[in-house]
Amino acid sequence: MSLFPAVLVANRGEIACRVIRSLQRLGIRAVAVYHFEDRKAPHVAMADAAVELLGAVPTAAYLDGAQIIAAAKAQQAAAIHPGYGFLSENAGFAQAVADAGLVFIGPDPASMHLMGDKIRSRDYARAQGVPVAPSIDLSGDAAAIAAQAVSVGFPLLIKASAGGGGKGMKIVRGPDELAEAAAMAAGEAKRYFGDGRVYAEKLVEMPRHIEVQVLGDGQGNVLHFGERECSLQRRYQKIVEEAPAPNLPEALRDAICNAAVKLAGAAKYRNAGTVEFILGKDGAFYFLEMNTRLQVEHPVTELVYGVDLVEQQLRIAAGLALPCAQGDLRRHGHAIEVRLCAEEPERDFRPATGRIGLLHIPQGDGLRWDGGILAGQAVTPAFDSMLAKLIAHGANRDEAASRLQAGLEQLALLGVNHNGDYLARIMAHAEFRAGRLHTGFLAEQAESLAAPPLPTSTQQAALAAAALGLVDIRQSLLDVPEPFASIGAWRN
Repeated sequence: MSLFPAVLVANRGEIACRVIRSLQRLGIRAVAVYHFEDRKAPHVAMADAAVELLGAVPTAAYLDGAQIIAAAKAQQAAAIHPGYGFLSENAGFAQAVADAGLVFIGPDPASMHLMGDKIRSRDYARAQGVPVAPSIDLSGDAAAIAAQAVSVGFPLLIKASAGGGGKGMKIVRGPDELAEAAAMAAGEAKRYFGDGRVYAEKLVEMPRHIEVQVLGDGQGNVLHFGERECSLQRRYQKIVEEAPAPNLPEALRDAICNAAVKLAGAAKYRNAGTVEFILGKDGAFYFLEMNTRLQVEHPVTELVYGVDLVEQQLRIAAGLALPCAQGDLRRHGHAIEVRLCAEEPERDFRPATGRIGLLHIPQGDGLRWDGGILAGQAVTPAFDSMLAKLIAHGANRDEAASRLQAGLEQLALLGVNHNGDYLARIMAHAEFRAGRLHTGFLAEQAESLAAPPLPTSTQQAALAAAALGLVDIRQSLLDVPEPFASIGAWRN
């Protein structure tokens, strides 16, 4: 089955590799794009064709919509898949793709415009009867803001309307902090997103972060593929995700999923999207935002529902109907994903750089590796710190966690500091195994998740053994360096 003769993947790294795998399985010619620094990257080698993008810095190249569209036309690609990040939620780019006579594999620009702004999307959700946390507008005069704040109650969480990733977010515990926090949040939002609009909502303490995967056909018909638990975060960034969410009563699960379908259906949403919610300890849940793209954590849904979400994106973009009715979907087992990142958990998750000297990918029952790295590759500050994802599927949550822990313990990646050992400790943690999760989990358990001290002798032995396992290093120990190799027999 060929839905499109060729598709250009406007991304890099693990998501580009992941999309290319589905394209090639479906008999679709995969076209990659790359900046010069990525010329030897796995996604370039995997693709059927690759086009270099020019840019003073790598990120500028991947954000150059005009170059990407030109590359698609030159390669006779009928459609563009944006992956996630970069241009994936840029309504202007989606419109430019359509104006060029190509197909954007994602939602239409109107949906992206509606859901891409937090204030606008919250107002829309409220109008559809989807629960939204009580909030206040911070654009009025000081007296009006103060009055609204008192009526909503403290603590409050200030957010950027155009933001994400924790930028422009401030917690306000009392009225004396509000004005200064709002000004700081607005300034940060302006710097990061070019949009200084902020609002404040009632802060739900120690909430869970639950999201729902949806597929829509653009005619108001929407399927949901269950929910994912995304509560384990550092600096508002997810590092562990799973499906289904543990310890979630079925009635509450259904209510959250139905709310997501209601919102997406009312918006006549088309293609894949994720509706995100905050869930309080009292069982009340509130709309957070909608991501109008494929999510990083989509593999856990694929493993639990036996679906290829990229294939479904392609089918919908080609004008085909949704694959089935909601009642036909069945959940099978449990899946957990961890994000392997170049960072140092023991130093407040400081980003790390370096060159990958050795990479051994874990193998085992139920394990899936979504990566875009290889030995010898440089890890630079130019891109996000995520290197790869390791996902485990099992008959139940405990089996999935055990398989993932074993896989992380098998992982060997030298040359760049990473969070693999930290993730393994999370999988083994009693509170995690019990499913007692919330967004403050990692901070709360920081001491119990800290790395145990390793004797110096053990460190030295491990490094020596790993180094001697590398062919290049082993050979260098045996080679005679120049100029002595050319001299021949000699003595000092």
